[in-house]
Amino acid sequence: MPLIVGIRFNPAGKIYYFDPAGFEEARMGQYLVVETSRGEEVGRVVIPPSNVQDDEITKRLKSVKRQATALDLTQMAFYRHKEQQALARCQEKVHEHNLPMKVVRAEYNYDGTRLVFFFAAEKRVDFRSLVQDLARSFRARIELRQIGVRDEAKLLGGMGRCGLTLCCSTWLTEFNPVSIKMAKLQDLPLSPMDISGVCGRLLCCLAYESDQYAAIKEKLPRVGKVIDTPHGQGKVIEVNVVKETVQVELESQVTVEVSHQELDTMEQPPARRPKRRRGRRR
Repeated sequence: MPLIVGIRFNPAGKIYYFDPAGFEEARMGQYLVVETSRGEEVGRVVIPPSNVQDDEITKRLKSVKRQATALDLTQMAFYRHKEQQALARCQEKVHEHNLPMKVVRAEYNYDGTRLVFFFAAEKRVDFRSLVQDLARSFRARIELRQIGVRDEAKLLGGMGRCGLTLCCSTWLTEFNPVSIKMAKLQDLPLSPMDISGVCGRLLCCLAYESDQYAAIKEKLPRVGKVIDTPHGQGKVIEVNVVKETVQVELESQVTVEVSHQELDTMEQPPARRPKRRRGRRR
């Protein structure tokens, strides 16, 4: 079983595995300098060195270079402070070049040698001249990365319709598939305004309770089914998944609410008394 250390570069970012060779004593919350495909980065330990299953490792792990020093952390804080200024400058350059793109975030690496701009656009954009212009302005290696509307919401942050900070910008590390079937399963209104997030896509939270709704609905009778209840026979007119009950209209036109436990009792056959064996006459 390979030994790994889990590193995260952003508060709600994905966790990446690295080879902790030489740093087996790394602690939770400690900052390490690691080798990535884009060069050296400073990340925070969120999974201390531990063993994982072989199938969790899909490619050769990059190594931990060293522990981050006070100078590394000071540099990182300094360039984080400059990111808003870099973003404003890039937006000005995009306007000068008249490019159909919306730059939403600037992100320096810890020592300021690389600067990444994240942008949204409806189609592919030829930004080669923009990159050259930005490289002269910032004297750093420039990268422009196109993102989707969900990633845009994750980077910008905001408040959801629930009144809380967006899940994607606080703790949700990956976007799982969400379908309109999940909204139907939870008996939600299918209006796009009601089931869409600030990104314009289906709410990520539709997937949170989808499996639970499916499991509960599986054991409750469907609307329209005629069932036996402790109050008599009737037809199901409504299903309440949260309470695990059904509304039943009896033959007397009276509507009653029946719980799942009561229905289970009705379905169980009455207990049979064991037959007494007759003894033979002597």
